[in-house]
Amino acid sequence: MAGALFVLGIRHHGPGSARVLVRALEALQPTIVLVEGPPDAAGVIELAAHSDMKPPVALLVYDVEAPSSAVYYPFASFSPEWQALRWALNTHVPVRFIDLPQSLRERESQAVAERTDDESAPESPAPRDPLDELASAAGFADGEAWWGRLIEERHAEEDPLALFDAIRGAMTAAREGFGDTPRDRDELAREAHMRKAIRAALKEGFERIAIVCGAWHAPVLTADALERYKAKQDDEIIRRLTKRKTAATWIPWTHDRLCLDSGYGAGVASPGWYDHLWVHREQLSERWMVRIARLLRDEDIDASSANVIESVRLADCLAAIRGRRSAGLEELGEATLSVLCHGNPMPLRIIQRKLVVGQRLGQVPDAVPMVPLQRDLSALQKSLRLKVSGDEMVLDLDQRKDNDLARSHLLHRLRLLGVDWGELQDDQRQRGSTFHEIWRLQWRPEFAVRVIEAAQWGNTVADAASASVTHRATSAKDLGELTALVDDVILADLPDAVARLLARVQTMSAVSTDVGHLMMALPPLARVLRYGNVRKTDAALIEPVVAGLLARIAAGLLPACASLDDDAAAQIRERIDGVHAAVTTISRRDLLAVWTEALMTVGGADIHGLVAGRASRLLLDSGAAGSDAVADRLSLSLSHGNDPAKASAWLEGFVSGSGLLLVHDERLLGIIDGWLTSLSRDTFEQICPIARRTFSTFETSERRQIGEKLKRAESADVTTAPAAGDDYDPVRGGLVEPVLRLILGHRIP
Repeated sequence: MAGALFVLGIRHHGPGSARVLVRALEALQPTIVLVEGPPDAAGVIELAAHSDMKPPVALLVYDVEAPSSAVYYPFASFSPEWQALRWALNTHVPVRFIDLPQSLRERESQAVAERTDDESAPESPAPRDPLDELASAAGFADGEAWWGRLIEERHAEEDPLALFDAIRGAMTAAREGFGDTPRDRDELAREAHMRKAIRAALKEGFERIAIVCGAWHAPVLTADALERYKAKQDDEIIRRLTKRKTAATWIPWTHDRLCLDSGYGAGVASPGWYDHLWVHREQLSERWMVRIARLLRDEDIDASSANVIESVRLADCLAAIRGRRSAGLEELGEATLSVLCHGNPMPLRIIQRKLVVGQRLGQVPDAVPMVPLQRDLSALQKSLRLKVSGDEMVLDLDQRKDNDLARSHLLHRLRLLGVDWGELQDDQRQRGSTFHEIWRLQWRPEFAVRVIEAAQWGNTVADAASASVTHRATSAKDLGELTALVDDVILADLPDAVARLLARVQTMSAVSTDVGHLMMALPPLARVLRYGNVRKTDAALIEPVVAGLLARIAAGLLPACASLDDDAAAQIRERIDGVHAAVTTISRRDLLAVWTEALMTVGGADIHGLVAGRASRLLLDSGAAGSDAVADRLSLSLSHGNDPAKASAWLEGFVSGSGLLLVHDERLLGIIDGWLTSLSRDTFEQICPIARRTFSTFETSERRQIGEKLKRAESADVTTAPAAGDDYDPVRGGLVEPVLRLILGHRIP
């Protein structure tokens, strides 16, 4: 094994590291390049050189039997590993991944995870960070600032190999200072596997081997390290791991998911800025300020050319004062705040999100490995002209148009599969009468894993959604959840699944004795029955199910309302409102008659006042009960012989939610006013919280109109009353008369 090893320790996603690395590879001209990455992806490495591959992208390695146990390996255009892959593929030099395969990792209990090994700033078991110690010795605030100044901002003309020697020396000192112990058992196995891969390349006869790895690992991958760490020991470490079957593919990634704030441990603070550094090697400040000005103008914020020029000048001056060769993000940010934003920090938030971090979504070629479901989804996205973007976009779909209706079906089907690409706005299903659906779309990288998981249900989006719904229906225990699922399936246009769901609903409702659950289950089905045909969906199958549910509800409503406490009564009242709204919306006389009879039974029963009062109000609003009959019932419920607490509960159920009834019906208002004014002081204080809660549900204008009506009624009573009432005390009145005259501006005689 006489080959020469060149260990090039880099920082993940560092443009300076990437630029120096490319120059080092050009100088070395290695015969093979070994890159820290998952060997599971060996079959898709060559796709990195495809013309349709546009970073940011990520390698997705997942367990074939449990796709949710997946790991992402993100790459940006400025990632050193990405540049190493591209250099090797473009120069026809063999390239391999040498990190520990995911097929050997013990991660049975791990959910979807991201690669978090930030080699340039490792976590040590000790409280101190080794790079922070190096930074402190060099006079820097932290390891990030030290690495950025000495590595990422390094001048291009300097010797790249000497720089990598210096990095390896610094990391060697850092590891020795911390005992040169791996941070965890996983790292121990990773470094052992990398050494094993290097030994294999040497044994194959490669003469010049370039090893691209995280800087922290560099000291243990050198030729000396291969002698220090015996092959037998490394093999023993790897043999202890459990093997599993994995698969790998490329997926689009986003700049904001490369950000450290996203929770990605190897992330960077400003991926958008780093991409700018990589793409533009000259006039960095000028080009950056032009981008900021364009963004501000798009946001309707003034940004003149003169201000752009002044911002560049200020940033360059700040860099010169601080001893820097060129302005960095810090200087450009301060100049932007002072000149373009006029000291207002609010626009900086937009700049931070859209430029400094960035929201670019990468692109992968059609040739990447895909499960059949992924291919079907990709074809549908293209045929329906649905752009896959990391930016948030609003989509207004008119369901009278065939293409928009097909888009709606696709988005609803994906939601059933757990791929929430689109979020329905303003809950259009509640309004139902509109042909429009407003969606907010934003593609996230983790959707790729969810699509792979959903592939177990079928090879097309429609088949997978239908099979998934059928499985959920079979295992469902909650009738309300099941009927809500029917609504979703109708919107997704899955007729076969609808039939199976309705059969399951009928089976569950036939044996259910919980009226509350039946009441929760009815509104979604009623909504479908009312608006199904508007969405070009045959809702005839739902009619007998709705009729059967309503019949069971009507039969069991009165027993369900017996012996209720306050909380249970409030819950039943809400469910009665839901059923009433649903039945009224359907506009079917036979169903309305069944429900009206049930309300009449409840309204006249001796049950909790909140429920009885609500039933009476609904009967009045629907015209099933006349105003006189309801007024008599109100007067009886508020009579002095009744318990005030029960009477106030009846009143709350009757009037809560809307005060228009009292605005237009003076008789009902008079009954309530008379009852309240007749209460004793102690009783009034007892029920006052309930009364305040009840009337607080009215609109402000309704409360004002009620107050004006009562004031006019009181004035009329005063006008017709005797001039001197028996309850007037002239002596007590005389005590306040001087104060009243003073307030009213009358002279005191």
